[in-house]
Amino acid sequence: MSVLDVSQGRAFFTGLQSRIMAEVVRIDGGKPVSDAWRKDPGEMLQGDGLTMILEDGAVFERAGCGFSHVSGPRLPNSATEHRPELAGAPFEAMGVSLVFHPRNPYVPTVHMNVRMIVAKPAQGQPVAWFGGGMDLTPCYGFEEDALHFHRQCKDALEPFGADKYPRFKKWCDEYFFLKHRGEPRGIGGVFFDDFNELGMDRSFEMQQSLANHFLPAYIPIVERRQGTPYGDKQREFALYRRGRYVEFNLVWDRGTHFGLQSGGRTESILLSMPLNCSWSYRRQDPPGSHEARLLTDFLVAKDWV
Repeated sequence: MSVLDVSQGRAFFTGLQSRIMAEVVRIDGGKPVSDAWRKDPGEMLQGDGLTMILEDGAVFERAGCGFSHVSGPRLPNSATEHRPELAGAPFEAMGVSLVFHPRNPYVPTVHMNVRMIVAKPAQGQPVAWFGGGMDLTPCYGFEEDALHFHRQCKDALEPFGADKYPRFKKWCDEYFFLKHRGEPRGIGGVFFDDFNELGMDRSFEMQQSLANHFLPAYIPIVERRQGTPYGDKQREFALYRRGRYVEFNLVWDRGTHFGLQSGGRTESILLSMPLNCSWSYRRQDPPGSHEARLLTDFLVAKDWV
């Protein structure tokens, strides 16, 4: 795969989106909306993409999965934070991003993003790097689910070096953290950014492996929990926890900032938002309750595998 030939990347990402949404349809039975879009030359960005989203389904209250492939004349500030030598360089970016918010509070929210960026500075050769990861955000924690998800993440990365899973897990724990609350967003997973240390081909293979492990990591958890009975108490707690999700995405997430700063398509960028959420002032759950155990037993940095 050449840094100047991104057709291979595009084929993988579009195929990945199709496979994932086919599983959503199989489990939920609903019909996603497919919204193809294009940005023409002359706009801040140009390119195209496809947003696929299922709302108000039987299993998923909101399941959005977007593909985009854009280019622009100047990398936004959020993309050059760790690469100041590329400030102002034209670029090409593509990838798949998804967030699924299930209806049943016992089924965790999940996020996955895989992307590649090629910068073309005026001096020197084009520079390509990869980023992404996947992480799990339960409202009600289950050790069985956490172990399964992290094992899949580890299995995806093991062929590319024993250091990758522990390194990217730590990166995920540190990144998906609400600094203003001193609280993790969820139970983590793996996350990496600005990655090309294995070379173009091998780095892309690592990204593909992680993306291909998403369905085995998440779908068994959905199938295990989706029939769990719940009531108003569990629903209210889930809406409260989703408020934390919104806070992270709007305040801290670099992907959201990148999209908005670069003139991306707002509806697609914000597909990660839940359909419903709420906030409570200084909420306190009874010690030892399933709700309280989310904070004490699960929203803590720990070695799951």
